[in-house]
Amino acid sequence: METLVSGMDPNPKRKPAYAPTDERYFDPVDLDQEIHRILDVCHTCRMCLPYCPSFPDLFARVDGYIDRGEAKGAEKLDETDIKSVVDNCFQCKLCYIKCPYTEDEGHPWLLDFPRIMLREKAQRARRDGVTLQDQVLGEPQLLGMLTAGELAPIANFVNAKSLVRKGAEKTLGISSKFPLPTFAEESFPSWWKRTGRAKKQAAAEETPIEGRLEVVIFPTCYGDYNTTGPAIAAVEVLEAHGYTVFYADDNTCCGMPNLDGGDVPRAQEKAKQNVKVLYPHVAKGRKVVIPGPTCSYMMTKEYPEMIDGVGAEHAGAVAAACIDLMKFVDLELRRTKKLKRETKKPLGKVAVQAPCHLRAQKIAYPSAPVLEALGAEVEVVAECSAVDGTWGMKAQYYETGRKYAQKMLRGMRESEAEMYLTDCPLSALRIHHETGKPAVHPIEAIADALGVSSQKPVIGVKKAET
Repeated sequence: METLVSGMDPNPKRKPAYAPTDERYFDPVDLDQEIHRILDVCHTCRMCLPYCPSFPDLFARVDGYIDRGEAKGAEKLDETDIKSVVDNCFQCKLCYIKCPYTEDEGHPWLLDFPRIMLREKAQRARRDGVTLQDQVLGEPQLLGMLTAGELAPIANFVNAKSLVRKGAEKTLGISSKFPLPTFAEESFPSWWKRTGRAKKQAAAEETPIEGRLEVVIFPTCYGDYNTTGPAIAAVEVLEAHGYTVFYADDNTCCGMPNLDGGDVPRAQEKAKQNVKVLYPHVAKGRKVVIPGPTCSYMMTKEYPEMIDGVGAEHAGAVAAACIDLMKFVDLELRRTKKLKRETKKPLGKVAVQAPCHLRAQKIAYPSAPVLEALGAEVEVVAECSAVDGTWGMKAQYYETGRKYAQKMLRGMRESEAEMYLTDCPLSALRIHHETGKPAVHPIEAIADALGVSSQKPVIGVKKAET
C-alpha cells in the first residue's frame, strides 16, 4: 500500500465528507483524520507554496516538528497549528485547480484543500460560535438593504471618516485601511421598478412567446445595493441583443460570506431561498446570468452540495442553469456571431484582471475574446487580488493580503492600459485603492462602447503608474 514519508496512508478510508449535507461533515474524529491526511500530502508535494499564506505556514509548522525529531510529517499538527493554516486560507480555490490529486483529475486521493478548510471552520463555528467579525461580514445584503437609497450619501460620508473606520476596526475587526464598497444612491431593485422593467416582466410572464430569448439576472447583493453598474449594464447589453431579462425580486445573498465564516446553516438558508425564487424561471428554460465570479462559483459549485431532501433536485437544476455573465456573453453572443460589432466609442488597450473564482470554474477569462471582438487590445492579468470574499477586509490579514496582491497590481500597472477591467467588485476596490485608477466590470465597458448604456461614461486611465 502506498504511504507517505510520515507513514500515513494518503488514500481516504472512504469518500471524504466535503458536503455540509453529509452526515460525517460535523464529525470531529472524521475531520481530524481527513485534515491530517490532506495536510500530509500537501506537505510532501509543496506545489502550492506561492498561492496563499496557508501553505508556507503549513510547511513551516510541519518542518518544525520534523527538525525537532518529533514527527516524520503532518501527523503531530495540533489544534493551534490547524487553526492557523485554516485561517490563512482565503479560498481563492486555485490550489484545487492546480492539484493533481483531486477527483476532477481522477486521482484516488480525492484531495480538496479549500473544502477541508471550510469544513474545519464550520466545525469550529458550530463548537465556539460564529465570531462577531464573521457575523457582520456575512451579511452584505442586509447592510445594503438598510443603507442603499436615501441613506447612502450619509453612510458613505461616515464610512469615509478615518475615526469611524478605526472604531470599526477595533470593535469588529474590519480593516480601517481596506476601501469599503460604497452604498448605491439607487439600488438595482429600485432602478428595475423605476425604469418600468418590473411591469414589462409581469406582462412577459402573462404572455409567453415561443422562441423568445429569455434570461434571469442575478445581480448579487453587491450588484443590488453597492456597485449596481455591472447589473444595469448587463441588462442593457442583453436587451440590446434581443433578450427579455427577468429579475427574481426575493433573491438574497449567495451565501458565500457566511460559508467563509463557518456559518453553514445561514449559508444553507440563503441557498434555499435563491433556489426557491429562481427555480420557477429555470423550469421555463431560462439561464441565470451572474455578473460576480464569487457568486457564480458559489451557485454553480456549492449549491448542489448544500441542499438535500426535497430541495436537492431543484438545487441541482438551478446550479446547472447558473452561468457567469461574461461566459454567457461569450458563448451566446460572440461565438454565435450575434454580438454587435459597431462601437460608438473605441475601447483602446485594456488590462483585464482575471479573478480566481472565474479560473476556479475553469472558464478562465471569458471577457477577453469578447473585448477583442469589439476592437480592444487586451492584456490579461491572471493574478489574485487576495480579497476573495471577506478575508482581505479583515484587519488581521490586510497587510498579508496586500503582499499577495502585488503580482496583480504590478501586472495592471505595467500593462500601461487605457482602462482597467475586472469582473470582481472587490478586486476593483483593491485595484483602485492601490493604483489610484478605477477598475470597472467588462460589461460596463462593453455597454459604453456599444452606446447602449444609460449610465455615466466609463472612465479609462491615460497611463498606468509605474
